[in-house]
Amino acid sequence: MSEILDAVRADAGPDELAGLPLPATTRAVLVRRADAGMFEGLDSRDKDPRASLRLEEVPLPELAPDEVYLAVMASSINFNTVWTSIFEPLPTFGFLDRLGRESVWGARHALDYHVVGSDASGVVLRAGSAVRNWRVGDRVTVHCNYVDDQDPSAHDDSMLAANQRIWGFETNFGGLADVCVVKANQLMPKPAHLTWEEAAVNALCNSTAYRMLLSPNGARIGPGDRVLVWGASGGIGSFAVQHVLNAGGVPVGVVSSEAKAQTLRELGCAHVINRAEKQYRFWKDEHTQDESEWRRLGKDIRQLVGEDVDVVFEHPGRQTMGASVFVTRRGGTIVTCAATSGYMIEYDNRHLWMRLKTIKGSHFANYREAWAANQTLIDGRVVPPMSAVFPLEETGEATYEVHHNRHEGKIAVLCAAEREGLGVSDPATRERVGEGRLTVFRRHDQEG
Repeated sequence: MSEILDAVRADAGPDELAGLPLPATTRAVLVRRADAGMFEGLDSRDKDPRASLRLEEVPLPELAPDEVYLAVMASSINFNTVWTSIFEPLPTFGFLDRLGRESVWGARHALDYHVVGSDASGVVLRAGSAVRNWRVGDRVTVHCNYVDDQDPSAHDDSMLAANQRIWGFETNFGGLADVCVVKANQLMPKPAHLTWEEAAVNALCNSTAYRMLLSPNGARIGPGDRVLVWGASGGIGSFAVQHVLNAGGVPVGVVSSEAKAQTLRELGCAHVINRAEKQYRFWKDEHTQDESEWRRLGKDIRQLVGEDVDVVFEHPGRQTMGASVFVTRRGGTIVTCAATSGYMIEYDNRHLWMRLKTIKGSHFANYREAWAANQTLIDGRVVPPMSAVFPLEETGEATYEVHHNRHEGKIAVLCAAEREGLGVSDPATRERVGEGRLTVFRRHDQEG
């Protein structure tokens, strides 16, 4: 393994990489089936990823014709890694077992351990016999839409495919490893001006935000549209703010502290609501929402941008959905991709049907959308919201940090990369984008 990684780090050419023997095993962060009941009876906040996530040496699976082996230079932590690590809302081994029943190649995934991770940047080490567009030595990032093309439901929009899955969450062999296995149709060019760790934190969240806001499958915002973004300094929210700005829209970012508000302003978001300062109480108690608080939020929005918002970028779920439906303008759209504060949502349906509003569900992105989102990074129009970097050995600690919302933006994890700052091959674009802009989240996190 060390010989291959030394060659990758030295920017070896494709012939040299192809001539080196692949290791039989790789370091990988995983959970074990036998541990699935370890947190039984505990509240979600008390379930500790540091107890369940293990760094072990595991065998490399056989490569399918449409797959590649990737030397993972860096990966990142997403909320689905948190969910897998605390076995909530259910253990992910059920996903692996279902995939295992689909085919001979699917059977490789149904193991007693689950290698996690749904983001990666790295170098192609081997390509399967059916791979056409990628070759050994290519520097790539990985999006997490795992789907094949043998079902008619996978065409037109692959996110509607009957067998669509999220790589590293509903499949095995994810990105938190020295070597991972991905389908060729998950690969995208690495933005050459970014470091490995900066390039690794984007694909899942950036692609999700792109589909929600810019795609015909989402809200399809345009110039002048006012967009309320919950959690606007977080991983997905920070991408949403940048996409609204690039589309000529007007983001209204909601954050939980003045420090996070300052980060947003530096990113270009002029209209920020600090909910800690406003002390909104959308719920009177566990069962009763407070419409007067919805009205107060709506008034604060109008004071900032003059009118109600056209679109709400929703992902907290239960805590905010009632307010989101209320503050959206007549005929507007609430687009939602998650429910981090609870899945069972409530809202006053009169404010939806009588004002002709729409709630639109969204889940990750298809290949075209992920590619387009990646291009915004390549062009320097969107910057990665990386706030911290952990070594692979401390993935449990990094996941614990995300579980308890202790960082803005995204946390990167160094895998095969020996240190931070490597992987930049286009310094001119990096200079044009600006080191200050590229590191805004890291600087603010360190200052905080």
